[in-house]
Amino acid sequence: MKYASVVFISSDIEDWQKDLFIAELGEIGFDTFEDTENGFVAYIPSANLDVQVLETLILTQAHGFHLDYEINELGEENWNILWESNFNPIIVDDQCYVRATFHEAQPGYAYEIVIDPKMSFGTGHHQTTSMMLSFILENNFEGKRVLDMGCGTGILAILASKKGAESIMAVDFDSICVESVEENKKLNGISNITSYLGSKEVIGDSAFETILANINRNILLDQLDVYAGSLAANGELYMSGFYYEEDLMIIRQKCESLNLFFKESKKLDAWCSAKFIKK
Repeated sequence: MKYASVVFISSDIEDWQKDLFIAELGEIGFDTFEDTENGFVAYIPSANLDVQVLETLILTQAHGFHLDYEINELGEENWNILWESNFNPIIVDDQCYVRATFHEAQPGYAYEIVIDPKMSFGTGHHQTTSMMLSFILENNFEGKRVLDMGCGTGILAILASKKGAESIMAVDFDSICVESVEENKKLNGISNITSYLGSKEVIGDSAFETILANINRNILLDQLDVYAGSLAANGELYMSGFYYEEDLMIIRQKCESLNLFFKESKKLDAWCSAKFIKK
């Protein structure tokens, strides 16, 4: 698959404005982002790039700042070189060490996750993924059936497995992500993750004690009724991919209408992750 990079340049954009704009870019198909000195770079499969839609988004978003952009084609080989040059290991809560295949192992941590990101989202570097990993580390997954919606690389599913989950259903609408999950579970010696291509329709009548969903606000709101129907009594729902100030209350209200009650939240920069319990 060929990717395109869109280099956005702005000398006066605020961090919160950039975060909101990146969230909107994610909704039109961009899946990876990299900060630069004067802005950021966004990546998208070339076949999914619609310049007219991009221009419309820029016109509706760029209030109070000036934004220039440049589109470049990026082949698969260059994409992998880019990842290797920018993907540094991370440590979550002094317990979980996340590295790529080209980094050395660090056996001193309770959990080590090896991720070959390729072209899929979810390496732990983004605030939302980091908070979700933190929630998994803090909570009990022993013997539980788990659903990981919008699984990306499978990083959350892998940690859930290492924390003792009985089985994990990993779902993503991107075939690259499904392929990435299959590769990454082998890298980590895990056999109880099953990946599925699709969205909420593939869940069917499956039941879970725990659901993980790191997507975005609009998709979460659309899928919450399915999560509620698939979650066992006293089951736990962990979500991220939305903003603390703008989105948490909207999601809480929707959850409570489905008997999913707010337990706690995490906040990292402007991003939010939250835990709900089904009653």
